[in-house]
Amino acid sequence: MPEINCIKLMRNEKSLSINQISKVLGVNWRTAKKYADEDQLPEEKISKKSGMMYTEKWGEIVGDWLWEDQKLKKKHRRTNKGIFAALQELGFKGSYRTLSYFIKDWHEGREDIEEETRNKNFERLIHPPAEAQLDFGLMQAVQDGKYRDIHCLVMTLPFSNSAYAIALPSENQECLLYGMKKIFEQLGGIPRKIRIDNMKTAVIKPRNRKEETVFTDEFLQFSNHYGFEPQACNPYSGNEKGNVENKVGYVRYNFITPAPVIEDLEHLTSLLEQKLTEDRKRIHYKKKVSLQELLEEECQYLSALPEVDYPVFKEERMKANKYGEIHLDKVKVYVPRAYNYINLSIVKYWDRFKVLSPHGEILLEDNRPYMHRNREIPWRSILTSWLGKPRSVTYSRFSTYLPGRIYEYVSISNLTIRKERLNWILNLLVTHEMSQINEEFYELLSSQTDALKEPESHPYDVDWDKYDQLQSNQKVEGEIK
Repeated sequence: MPEINCIKLMRNEKSLSINQISKVLGVNWRTAKKYADEDQLPEEKISKKSGMMYTEKWGEIVGDWLWEDQKLKKKHRRTNKGIFAALQELGFKGSYRTLSYFIKDWHEGREDIEEETRNKNFERLIHPPAEAQLDFGLMQAVQDGKYRDIHCLVMTLPFSNSAYAIALPSENQECLLYGMKKIFEQLGGIPRKIRIDNMKTAVIKPRNRKEETVFTDEFLQFSNHYGFEPQACNPYSGNEKGNVENKVGYVRYNFITPAPVIEDLEHLTSLLEQKLTEDRKRIHYKKKVSLQELLEEECQYLSALPEVDYPVFKEERMKANKYGEIHLDKVKVYVPRAYNYINLSIVKYWDRFKVLSPHGEILLEDNRPYMHRNREIPWRSILTSWLGKPRSVTYSRFSTYLPGRIYEYVSISNLTIRKERLNWILNLLVTHEMSQINEEFYELLSSQTDALKEPESHPYDVDWDKYDQLQSNQKVEGEIK
């Protein structure tokens, strides 16, 4: 500004020509002309973002995902790597850094991040081979069009940083022992020591200053059969098994977020096994060799699997009420002819149970009640959000949970028709469940035809049998993306 003021002073007060000002100040003639005769008015600076994330569709897609994830718990949100992998499947050619910068800009001003400074120093631990850590982690998947809570049992081997995971319906003792048994089979051996927290299914009394940890008889019997030494952490000391604590989050964020569509728990266990096997190809952050190589080295220190298979079950004595009902997994279960006997024997497995009379007769055999404990997906809230942003339907995490014919029906490229169809499905959800709409889809659609103003030009009047056969882009259920 001082130079500009000098130019204007020489021009207006001294009446110098542009050439004279240019020679005296040693500036370009055009610069002298600009500041001498033109008005210098302040302008509002409008910063316009540039780049493929702002000029192409990618920014809108990622913004919709981030906006969608803000409504979920932190552990169910996508990570930057998960978003990058999903974008690459859609044809994204940008870099991971480009995406990360965009996500950082998107979050600025939307949430306050509290920075915590820690001055505590921790001792660096050295993990010998064949020592494992075990813990449960609560995750979720989609089965039969509904959310299902998954209690994932994760075991890690800190020496190689390898992990194994089993999808289970609960965290009771039967599920714990069955999950450990399946992990040992996947590993092909038994760790010599396994560290756990003070879970009630394995620990009766935690360690204190005077006494050591007291384990349950069933857990000790299981450990004796497989030949490993159980170790329980001190009370409120989850850091003593920090490797598995971190690995539970790693499995959740990288393999089960967003929630995958599964057929059953065994299906999810198989998918997790494939993902974790592939994950062992990466290089260890410190040892600079692959996790698979470290695991092969660690397997030399494992104990061999026992020759005799260990049966996992729990037997209890119960009495039925006058209605012939027993209490199992916090649910009343009707047992035929149960009231005829004073005592009943209940044999509980991880996924099923059977009720025996005092004479050994099987009165009832069925799946355990928690095997059918699913939660509805909040479709009304989701479809209401889609109505506000109809473009996000084809990129939403929830679109993979829609039944195939309904997804094809609402994913039409014409946004006006898409909003009409979404609104129609939304109105049906007042009196129907999504599964019911899927089963009665053609009947409901036919009944809607009479309410249309121009049925002759009805855009839905097609041969639906041929339409189903031409669904080449049908989603594959059970695929983790």
